[in-house]
Amino acid sequence: MEWFTDALAGFHFEWWQVALILLAGLWAGLINTIVGSGTLVTFPVLVTMGVPPVTATMSNAMGLIAGNLTGAWGYRSKLKGVEHTLLKLVPCSVLGGVVGAALLMLLPEQVFAYVAPVLIVVALAFVVFQPRLQAAVRARKDRQAERAAELARTRGEDPGSVDPDRGSQPFILYVLVFLAGVYGGYFVAAQGVLLLGILGVFLLASMQSANAVKTVLVAVVNIVAAISYIIFAADRIDWWVVLLIAVSSTVGSWMGAKIGQRLSPVALRTVIVILGVVALANMVRQLL
Repeated sequence: MEWFTDALAGFHFEWWQVALILLAGLWAGLINTIVGSGTLVTFPVLVTMGVPPVTATMSNAMGLIAGNLTGAWGYRSKLKGVEHTLLKLVPCSVLGGVVGAALLMLLPEQVFAYVAPVLIVVALAFVVFQPRLQAAVRARKDRQAERAAELARTRGEDPGSVDPDRGSQPFILYVLVFLAGVYGGYFVAAQGVLLLGILGVFLLASMQSANAVKTVLVAVVNIVAAISYIIFAADRIDWWVVLLIAVSSTVGSWMGAKIGQRLSPVALRTVIVILGVVALANMVRQLL
């Protein structure tokens, strides 16, 4: 474990940088619980602090695991009725996370330097259009619920007793969750929003259940990616970043579960977009 000791000994941040990273981690944990896309807060801050993009992605993903687990625990009651589907989706996320992490570690860092700005644009698009996406998803879920209730009534069953996990899920759901895992293993930002969009459309369950499943799958992808990083690319991990993000994102996730519903999603999305654009501009400037 000498490499681990050496990594922790290499503290290289000023006090104001530590404060800024802690604040970013706190905010990321909070909005991951409420809206998603917390990485679009932490990633720009880390890159601006001089952390190399690949190192920032790896270290940030590992640091956010603690907050991911906190959020998943907070949503455990919403998993009732979709446990069997979740158990089938977890392997898809695991495999996708392994593939994405392998791409991040095996491809030259120059590839990530060119791909990351494109992925930031994709992630920002999901954040900007999230309200419309959620509205369309809710409308679809309402229609599904009405059809299920009507079917239950025709069978003489209680409409309120319909199991959201009854029946098989569409095959495309598993394919898309795998692809979301690849995205998350390679570039953490906005994978929660991407997953929520996929689950909201294709998962035969309520939006609350979809959000709970999303929270668990994001945690799974980050854990799988983190294990891959530790085994194959430990020298590219900034353990101080991991520690700072882990502590602050855990507190942020706890706060998000307690008071997050009172905050304005519009304000949070605005900050995400601003910071994302800053990161995009900074990365494009480095390429020129």
